[in-house]
Amino acid sequence: MFFFKKGLVIIIGSVFLATGINVFLAPNKILDGGFIGVSLIFNYLFKLKIGLTILVLSVPIFWIAWFKNRTYFYNSLHGLMISSFLIDLFKPLRFLIDMNAMFSSFIGGVLVGLGTGLMLRFEISTSGTDLLALFLSKKIGINVGIIIFAIDSVVITMGGLLISGHTFMLSIITITAVGITTSLITGNRLHT
Repeated sequence: MFFFKKGLVIIIGSVFLATGINVFLAPNKILDGGFIGVSLIFNYLFKLKIGLTILVLSVPIFWIAWFKNRTYFYNSLHGLMISSFLIDLFKPLRFLIDMNAMFSSFIGGVLVGLGTGLMLRFEISTSGTDLLALFLSKKIGINVGIIIFAIDSVVITMGGLLISGHTFMLSIITITAVGITTSLITGNRLHT
């Protein structure tokens, strides 16, 4: 039953994540943070696959997780693989909804935050930066959503410089929604 529950959490969280990215963020060139945001930047600039890029960028953090905490490694490996696969699989959904970019940035952020927060609540990560934030949260006692927000801020600033000021402004809305949603879902459970 335990493995079924974790598997269900990974699938549901990955669907939220893939929907938020493909239906709301990517069509408007909006960024999330972390490796997802870096992968979106590579997609917008070089047309690289978002899910595959997340997978490649996450390898060094997962290498560290292998030595630091095998439970996180195994839990997160499944989260990474499934969410990356679904992100690329859901690419055809990009033009499903035509919505104002500001609303898209908020709704996309909430969906990404739901997916991320749900998985982190069960100590499952979707990318290297989530896993890094989870380790830091346990080590320094700061909510994982706040750590993710700090990392995300750096990524969207970089994206704003490389893509556009409009992308940067919309991405601020997104990472705020992601951070708040993730924090609400994870609560104080992860840093105790």
